[in-house]
Amino acid sequence: DKLAHGDPDEVIGSDDRLADIMPRSRVGIVYDERMGSHRATCGYHPEQPARIKAIFCRLEQHGLAQRCVRVPARAATEAELQSVHTESHVKKMVKTSGAGQEELDALAKQLDSVFLCPESAQAALLAAGSVIEATKRVCKGAIRSACCVVRPPGHHAEPDSAMGFCLFGNVAVAAREARRQGWAKKVLIVDWDAHHGNGTQRMFLEDPSVLFVSIHRFDRGEFYPGGPDGDYTSAGQGEGLGYSINVPWQRSGAGDAEYLRAFEEVVMPAARHFAPDLVLVSAGFDSAAGDPLGGCKVSPECYNSMTRSLLELAGGRVVLALEGGYSLRAISASLSACVSAMLGDPPMPLDEGIE
Repeated sequence: DKLAHGDPDEVIGSDDRLADIMPRSRVGIVYDERMGSHRATCGYHPEQPARIKAIFCRLEQHGLAQRCVRVPARAATEAELQSVHTESHVKKMVKTSGAGQEELDALAKQLDSVFLCPESAQAALLAAGSVIEATKRVCKGAIRSACCVVRPPGHHAEPDSAMGFCLFGNVAVAAREARRQGWAKKVLIVDWDAHHGNGTQRMFLEDPSVLFVSIHRFDRGEFYPGGPDGDYTSAGQGEGLGYSINVPWQRSGAGDAEYLRAFEEVVMPAARHFAPDLVLVSAGFDSAAGDPLGGCKVSPECYNSMTRSLLELAGGRVVLALEGGYSLRAISASLSACVSAMLGDPPMPLDEGIE
């Protein structure tokens, strides 16, 4: 039984048929401790290795990881990365693995909110490659859905530069590869990180085959990454006009009620109309209650509900990839709630009057 052994290249037949007969519980999970080697060398930094370790420990403690199919991490190739990034950016990041720390510190100072160490390139290549691999297996029917516990995050990385803790656009590369390889014709990317996914939006600005939807703090352009791109008026260009949708919060404090209403009135209607055959989620949990950077108040129960809604699309072919989130307790509880939804567990009850 080649399907049971999880070899996506050996799965033959209709992906839709496989999705129909596959148990909802067949969920893939990617986690590799080598992604913890990327670290700031000058004291504490919120984007720390403990983030992915805390998440995976929580998944194991609650028996969720054991119910998933382990997907092996693998490094992205330079060709894959260059599908969304410039060759010069990719080579510059790859070359950091052979540089000394002083040289890396000097390079990082030229970038916007980025730290580097000799192991950063390996971690970033694994993060991007793992999301591609999970996406491939979902599209080919080896697994129904997948969760990628990866770092560094990716959605701020620009085509030609690292930015905002991000070296490569993990979700963007997976979306482009899904299109290039014919795994999917139409891809929906939902970004619920507290910060606008500027890099991802830019990479698909003129592409009508990818619908990008971002819910984030905007604060009239003053909240990171700043500028006009995250406003509701920023909707794509050329053939991609209308395929970028931004839901910007103008102040701190958005919580379950705001996110669920955005899903009900904006995200899901647009998604159903677009009718994707793959859903990728830039799952940032700095929008969670208790996060030190995001200033939002989303509960694990709300992330559970949003995940359940997205699983109604594309035959359940959903891939979640970790982005931001800097409270170890909040990110662990929030991503666990998402995995619970993917495994088909009963809905987590929201506060009365919210849903």
